[in-house]
Order: sequence, then C-alpha cells, then structure tokens
Amino acid sequence: MSLVIAGTIRVPAARLAAFRPHMLAMLEASRAEDGCVQYAYAEDVAEPGLIRVFEAWRDQAALDAHFQTPHLAAWRAAWPEFGVSDRRLIAYEVASERTV
Repeated sequence: MSLVIAGTIRVPAARLAAFRPHMLAMLEASRAEDGCVQYAYAEDVAEPGLIRVFEAWRDQAALDAHFQTPHLAAWRAAWPEFGVSDRRLIAYEVASERTV
C-alpha cells in the first residue's frame, strides 16, 4: 500500500524568494530517496506564501526512512529563520489508483 502526503505550509511572502533554494534542495534530496514516488511543492497563485505539498511514497517504511534523513532535519531547522508556519499535512493510504 502506498502513501500520499498532501497539505500546506506557509512562508511570509516577503521571505519566499530567499526560501526557494531551501525548497529546491529538499525536493532534490527527497526525490533521490529510495521509495519516493513523487515529491513536489507548489506556490498557490491566489495566496502568496501558501505552499502546497504533495508527496507519494512506496510504503510506510520509505516514509519512515525519509523522516530520519539529514536533509529533512536541515529543512525543519531552517524554518524559524524563514518564518515557516501553519504546517498542515495529511497522510492518505492508497490501496489502488487509476487515471481519471
């Protein structure tokens, strides 16, 4: 059973440009992990500073390993400097998928 993580984080709009290199580093490192199917951030065009998060993982073990990586620790450690707040992520267990 695969896992999908979806949700949002907020970054003050004035800090977003400075935060983008950290987002890119996190994307690249996470996408290289064994078990990462998809990993993406998207800036909401209607709400400056709202970042939409979408992740897909092969299984819970892959997600658990992700939580132990140095790049995740560095990512979270950078949050206070850039004013990251309002983290709302939800995990969904996916039993099957189909194209719609």
